[in-house]
Amino acid sequence: MTTEATEKRTTHLERIRAAMQGGTMVPVRRMMLSLAPAEIARLLESLPPSERGYVWELVDPDDEGEVLVHVNDEVRAGLIGLMEADELVAVTGGMEVDDLADLLTDLPETVISRVLRSMKELDRERLESVLAYHEDSAGGLMNTDTITVRPDVTIDVVLRYLRMHVDVPDRTDMLFVVNRYGKYLGTVFLTRLLTNDEESTVGEIMDTSLEGITDDTPATQVATQFETLDLVSAPVVDAEGTLLGRITIDDVVDVIRDEAEHSLMSMAGLDEEDDMFAPVIASARRRAIWLGVNLATAFVAARVVGMFEATIEQVVALAVLMPIVASMGGIAGSQTLTLMIRGLALGQIERSNARWLMMKESAVGLLNGLIWAAVVAIVTLLWFGSWRIGAVIAAALVINLLIAAISGVAIPVILRRMSIDPALAGSVVLTTVTDVVGFMSFLGLGALFLT
Repeated sequence: MTTEATEKRTTHLERIRAAMQGGTMVPVRRMMLSLAPAEIARLLESLPPSERGYVWELVDPDDEGEVLVHVNDEVRAGLIGLMEADELVAVTGGMEVDDLADLLTDLPETVISRVLRSMKELDRERLESVLAYHEDSAGGLMNTDTITVRPDVTIDVVLRYLRMHVDVPDRTDMLFVVNRYGKYLGTVFLTRLLTNDEESTVGEIMDTSLEGITDDTPATQVATQFETLDLVSAPVVDAEGTLLGRITIDDVVDVIRDEAEHSLMSMAGLDEEDDMFAPVIASARRRAIWLGVNLATAFVAARVVGMFEATIEQVVALAVLMPIVASMGGIAGSQTLTLMIRGLALGQIERSNARWLMMKESAVGLLNGLIWAAVVAIVTLLWFGSWRIGAVIAAALVINLLIAAISGVAIPVILRRMSIDPALAGSVVLTTVTDVVGFMSFLGLGALFLT
């Protein structure tokens, strides 16, 4: 989100809060009518639950369905709880199939039944086909509102066919070419239809370079293809090549945003779908889990320190300098870990280049270790007047930064192979490794050479 957009949203939020405190809701209603559904969704997420309900009542009923799609899961559940069954059925009317599929799973069973009964048979079949896929796959992202043409028809026929359509699907930049059996053959951009001879056939001007995205392709890979090929829409096909639907750029933008939020929040052990303004008890309970995990790993590091209690009693300087080694290792490892998680998310890291990255990051860790070890050794010498303590902490720093770099590469790769989210568990594992190695190397070398 740009700085201008952030400032604009902040202004809207401040105006809403001021109007609510002053008891004048008419300006808020006018503001709601002027905002796009996505903007309203962000505003609702920025309000405490007690104020959120008042603002929700001022949202245009025609926008409620799309707003519900844009808010995070926890806020959506709260808003749905404020609505009557008739209202929920009404907001689903006219929604695109992919958006309706996202919303439907969060509705009460009785409402789902009523929504399905109110739909036309064709629309119901389209919805069920989308619901059959995982929400984070190409099939779960696709919409079935495609316009298809045959390769043997002329441009003139296609243009007359388009004029007959009352509503052309939003974000239609191309038509999909299929054979009589529905197999995907290629695409025809609308611009080519308008600029070529009307007597030419679709087969003569169609583009066959864009391959169909298979329905089981992960959403992150779909986003990568859109980014790489600068797509606005793309066809979705099954294993036999039959056209199933299309994915549009608005859905891909949501995937990219969700992935970014997931990576950021998971590194703190949080869920991007959590409500920022959730009650204190609920928030504390969610965070307590990972605090407990971190506490357990901290006891492991403390146990290592306890093994060298006698050494610390003899050389008090070790206790003073000990946090430096662990802290430097933790920061260095986190830098590598962050790069690896980003690379894995973007599909830039595979088995073929993982070894090269390991060597490169190891070299970076070793070089940084040598540089900062020299700095720390000099400071230690000036501080404590002991070259032996300076040498010990320098050696420990080199060891820990090297291990931190290796761990930063290896941990996310190993966790990914174990089907564990590296963004969620990587930082906890890395912190444990750098703390244990840092304390063990520093205190171990201290026990060998200083006592």
